[in-house]
Amino acid sequence: MGPIDYLVVEFPGNRMTGEGLPLLVDLVDRGLIRILDLTFIRKDADGSVSGLEIGDLTSDGALDLAVFEGASSGLLGQDDLEEAANALEPGNSAGVLIYENVWAAPFAAALRRGGAELVASGRIPAPAVLAALDATETAP
Repeated sequence: MGPIDYLVVEFPGNRMTGEGLPLLVDLVDRGLIRILDLTFIRKDADGSVSGLEIGDLTSDGALDLAVFEGASSGLLGQDDLEEAANALEPGNSAGVLIYENVWAAPFAAALRRGGAELVASGRIPAPAVLAALDATETAP
């Protein structure tokens, strides 16, 4: 199995355009990732949090999320959704995605067979990388 990552993507004002969905489907179709869980939540103005069914998001026909229906491995619990909601501003919604990096599974297996052990892992936020690159380009 490859490394497992998660994303919480906030949609201000509950506006989801669906523009990224075909790209997500493409990653799955090319075997780069496998979606383990995908759910949507909404944080109301009073701070209460509720889950959104995929059918609730597609009723106007603007978004086609049917391909993601049933994407649930059981890894995401209610406590995880509440934690994700802590990152949201009231009046917004979010998609919570857990996915396997399928592309990395053969690499990880080869390392394990060779006796290697993962001792650290992390992610550098894109804004930090861009700022560092800008600083490098402007340095004398």
